[in-house]
Amino acid sequence: MALNGNLRDFTITQLLNLINLASKTGTLIIEGPRETAEISFREGKLAYAMIGEKNNNLAGILYGAKKLSASQYRAIQQRAGHVSDKELGLLLINAGYMTQQDILEALQKKFSSVVRQLFTWVEGFFRFDKQKMPPEDRINVRLDLENLIIEGSRQLREWEQLQDEIPSLEMALKFTDRPGADLKNVNLSVEEWRVVSYITPKNKISQIAKATKMDDMEIRRVIYGLIQAGLVEITKPEGAVKPMIKDNMFPTQDKAEQKSLVNRLINRISSI
Repeated sequence: MALNGNLRDFTITQLLNLINLASKTGTLIIEGPRETAEISFREGKLAYAMIGEKNNNLAGILYGAKKLSASQYRAIQQRAGHVSDKELGLLLINAGYMTQQDILEALQKKFSSVVRQLFTWVEGFFRFDKQKMPPEDRINVRLDLENLIIEGSRQLREWEQLQDEIPSLEMALKFTDRPGADLKNVNLSVEEWRVVSYITPKNKISQIAKATKMDDMEIRRVIYGLIQAGLVEITKPEGAVKPMIKDNMFPTQDKAEQKSLVNRLINRISSI
């Protein structure tokens, strides 16, 4: 049976569970609205993962995992940028810079992180290609999927709650009126302080997310914490253009029904 379809019908967690239970070998290709992800498996275990055209070579992964210093990373790029990941891994091990376990742990962490990013993908198309495997020059891992599946289920529930609380990233934020409140004395995380520095009714949440390099879930999680703390509230962006209502926008031409629809819409917006 071919494994392909729409993410509206299957969650990433469900797909991983199917691959795990069937001990599948091949690559799950997911075409999202903005990027394409490729997740490869061997006998139901995670082997390799990447999203988009981002640099996913071993040197970059080791540098991101703080296994290489900035100077070591630059030296590798200059002197060994042409070698494959497998060759680079052997060079680093033989030179005593790190162990095989160091490299595998960094790769497992990276590939798991890629899969976690997919848990919030709710739109797109997927297909499983049993003939497609990772590039030959890349190092594979063998990572059990059980913990990722459990984490994905938990993250999906959190995502649904955050979407209910913050349904649109095209809204803005403003500080609440709290006489006597001193923001400098509030204990915020580094991520929360980064978001706070961009809060103004002129900045949409989507713009703040882009400026702080946070994905949809990360920005929603931070904003939800600020809302729960009573520091900010959601507001309409300043300068937002009101949409024009055309006659053919309504599902009915009856004026009384149109008025009822508008009133219900106004009440719904007012309750948000």
